[in-house]
Amino acid sequence: MNRLIIVFFLSSLIATSQNHTDLSYYLPQDINYNQNIPTPESVIGHQVGEWHVTHDKLVQYMHALAKASDRITIEDRGKTFENRPLLLLTITSVKNHENIDAIKKKHIDATNNNAVDIKDMPIVVYQGFSIHGNEPSGSNASLLVAYYLAAAKGNYINELLDNTVILLDPSLNPDGLQRFAYWANTNKNINLNPDPNDREYSEVWPGARTNHYWFDMNRDWLPVQLPESRARIETFHKWLPNILTDHHEMGTNATFFFQPGIPSRTHPLTPKLNQELTKNIGNFHAEALNKIGSLYYTEESYDDFYYGKGSTFPDINGGIGILFEQASSRGHMQESDNGILTFPFTIRNQLTTALSTLNAAKNMREDILKYQHDFYKNARQEGIKEATKAIVFGDEKDAAKTFHLAEILSRHKIKFHEIKQDFTANGKRFKKGYSYIIPKNQKNTRLINAMFETRTTFQDSLFYDISAWSFPLAFNVDYAENVSTNNLGEQVTNLQQNIGNVSKQSDYAYLIEWHEYYTPKLLNQLLNKDIRTKVALKQFSMNNKDYDYGTLLIPVQNQKLNGTGLYAFLNKLAKESHIQIDAVKTGLTKGIDLGSRNFKTLKKPEIALLVGDGITSYDAGEIWHLFDTRYNITATKLDTKTIGRANLNRYNTIVIPNMRSLSEPNTKKLKAWAKNGGTIIAYRNTAKWLKEKEFIKLDFEKTNVPAKNISFEEKSDFNGAQVIGGAIFEAKLDRSHPINFGYKNDKIPLFRNTTVFIKADSLSYNNPIRYTKNPLLSGYISKPNLEVLSETVPVQIKKLGKGKVIVFTDNTNFRAFWYGTNKLLMNAIFFRKEL
Repeated sequence: MNRLIIVFFLSSLIATSQNHTDLSYYLPQDINYNQNIPTPESVIGHQVGEWHVTHDKLVQYMHALAKASDRITIEDRGKTFENRPLLLLTITSVKNHENIDAIKKKHIDATNNNAVDIKDMPIVVYQGFSIHGNEPSGSNASLLVAYYLAAAKGNYINELLDNTVILLDPSLNPDGLQRFAYWANTNKNINLNPDPNDREYSEVWPGARTNHYWFDMNRDWLPVQLPESRARIETFHKWLPNILTDHHEMGTNATFFFQPGIPSRTHPLTPKLNQELTKNIGNFHAEALNKIGSLYYTEESYDDFYYGKGSTFPDINGGIGILFEQASSRGHMQESDNGILTFPFTIRNQLTTALSTLNAAKNMREDILKYQHDFYKNARQEGIKEATKAIVFGDEKDAAKTFHLAEILSRHKIKFHEIKQDFTANGKRFKKGYSYIIPKNQKNTRLINAMFETRTTFQDSLFYDISAWSFPLAFNVDYAENVSTNNLGEQVTNLQQNIGNVSKQSDYAYLIEWHEYYTPKLLNQLLNKDIRTKVALKQFSMNNKDYDYGTLLIPVQNQKLNGTGLYAFLNKLAKESHIQIDAVKTGLTKGIDLGSRNFKTLKKPEIALLVGDGITSYDAGEIWHLFDTRYNITATKLDTKTIGRANLNRYNTIVIPNMRSLSEPNTKKLKAWAKNGGTIIAYRNTAKWLKEKEFIKLDFEKTNVPAKNISFEEKSDFNGAQVIGGAIFEAKLDRSHPINFGYKNDKIPLFRNTTVFIKADSLSYNNPIRYTKNPLLSGYISKPNLEVLSETVPVQIKKLGKGKVIVFTDNTNFRAFWYGTNKLLMNAIFFRKEL
């Protein structure tokens, strides 16, 4: 009882002190502040840390600050999916602002020239906050960082601003930050309650970590698939900052982490000096945190391997990325192993290390500027050694997919060219207009290597994130390295998609090959318009053209539109989807004729996507994003909480992302629906659940790795080494199977991050996709797991009554940049009756 009284007393004391926290708690007090600069409280209406700042108030304050201070300019670089502004503050001295374009030019020129005078060059620091919306101490600290830089007076701040250009990104994830602020504020008690069981500390699904489509945006720095990422990557390449900070939060019972991470888990392409400088910068963080008595650690967790993270992306671009991880209060105040953790305390640590970063930048300015200059000087020298070499990539049947890979290169300022003419390399044919070629002799040659490499040997067997992301494999394009630069055509400076069209008007029929990336978008629009459309189950030829499995047939007669109306509608769809549509005037072909029973009439899909508790939100969001932003497919997001009262007969297809379980009544309801003719498309661990609940018969392979001579200290690493965190594997395709329509090659790279291994069916035609005997293309997998994976199958399709169950062991839509396998899901949806 006495202990409870003491805890209550301390909680009340801390709650009272938090409500009276003012700027003196956070900011250095040995200097003066300009009274003409508005404080955060004067604009947002509360002290920093008293409430979670909403994004609209954050924006309001940053604009007020920019208006009041001649040290700050502000720009709106675009909008999120929810139409929130993506702000950037440029903060430096008045003198530097007057010459900001010249400073930027000189800074970039220093990365292009072998000789440069860095003596009087400002260092550039990009400070980004709260890319995970429910890690809000960063964005709340950005209010104080910006205020300090605008209002602080004295020799130190003058010297800092004269020698530094600060690019301040107050919210890397506006939609997520707004969502979390709403949650924390609406569940806040007047008498703050630190009990972890309080609702304030348990967000509802999907949580606010992610953006609108539930993406972890701290994995998108390299793929650049989201609007928030595109804005910050444009800024990054415009400035090439020397230091980039990325302010995060971690578990409540932790302390504070700053980089470097575990040395053995640094990507080999990152120079060793990068990690040495990171460690030297860390000394400034340690000194600053020592002064305020905060516990911290470094070099014990996290890593610098995957270049798609904010703290690692700069490392392959001549900069130094720094990850900060603050123990999270996940609300306003929570119990922890280190005592009561308050929101203001978390904010103060973020502010402290943001300022210690600037102190390090000021003191290490010349060393860090020289490092960046030498990074690009050495990169250019590496490029010169490969002056006659290039990488070519493309897909002669899919210009759109090729375009989107080129689009990523363009966003990263990588130079590439059209090919001069069609040619063959490594047994692959590269067609002009469907292929691009990248000369290795350029400034960004190291970034090119990082994007195109396939790596299967590693210093460490543990990874914080994925171990492979090779872009030509992700896009499933043909590519060849070390091709001659004699194949270079004109440099692409204005990348454009191919223009779709209809060859001419027909009174008989139109044909559309299924290879192009956006054909599912076009087909969906046809079926929405009730245009009768058929799919070819076999190959055929006519008019000197070979038509592959999956070719769409649109007869002209007996449609809801007359001949002229149909032609106009198809023209519109062709242009919108960048598709070539062929008009034909006869049903006779070499192979199946157009009236053959091997053309099957397609039915419009009515799709529900299962979301909610028990579902992995990342996986669900990737599918939602694919439907909504790429294919214009309307899918009902069916929540696991409401499926019991939903009329499932509205749908003929239900997609289930990675799922742990479903209640027994809902399981029975779903099974009855499927038996009555519905199609279930399921991913990853859902396969195990479907087998357990007798939706589908599957045989799983298992690995058994005995722990011999493993100490207790080594236990975690031993178990971690058996995880497939994300690697790429080769599989063989039966191209005649409808699940594989639209693929021109008989092999495909697949992304895998599970240990769900399905044995092949005894009937070979039931194994349309099968891993090869030696399937590893890139990334880490333990030897026992690789042995088990060999010749297993990543997809199985079985009947259930009148319906079907389709399971994929892995994610075909990974992080929105795995374009190469998106069509597997589309085939499962549109050709569900033919599978």
